[in-house]
Amino acid sequence: MNIKKPNRKSHSYTQHLHAPPERVFPLLCPVREVDWAPGWMPELVVSDSGVCEPECIFVTAPEFDSESNNSIWIVSKHDPDNCAVQMYKVAPGHTISKLQIALEREGDNSTAAHISYEITAIGAPGDEFMTEFTQEWYDAFMIDWEKAINHYLDTGSIIA
Repeated sequence: MNIKKPNRKSHSYTQHLHAPPERVFPLLCPVREVDWAPGWMPELVVSDSGVCEPECIFVTAPEFDSESNNSIWIVSKHDPDNCAVQMYKVAPGHTISKLQIALEREGDNSTAAHISYEITAIGAPGDEFMTEFTQEWYDAFMIDWEKAINHYLDTGSIIA
């Protein structure tokens, strides 16, 4: 048995989105993300409703060079009434990530999206990735995501 202290990091960021929470929340879905996130294309979505829901499972191709296998995502919380979602991403031999998003109304037509990732390495490639997973890297990732979703909210089309 191998028991070790986890190599774990957490980062948070607040995006400011150009629509109310009830318009943003449905876009936080493996199916609807295809509409606004460049390059996003899950290989499989397992869902009774066809979109994000509690216990929805989806599979994505490796996202980072250090990932060698497809990742499995599991939605552990999907709360449309409170505009909150939580999911886990398992990248075998690499990392396990917990993603939490909570939307908060800002005025009549905008949303603060509080987004946090907690990543735990579960293999040597994950340990390497953790050296890159800095607050600066995360902020840049969140800014790109914010630009893409705001472009969609403003225009109805995916950003080029």
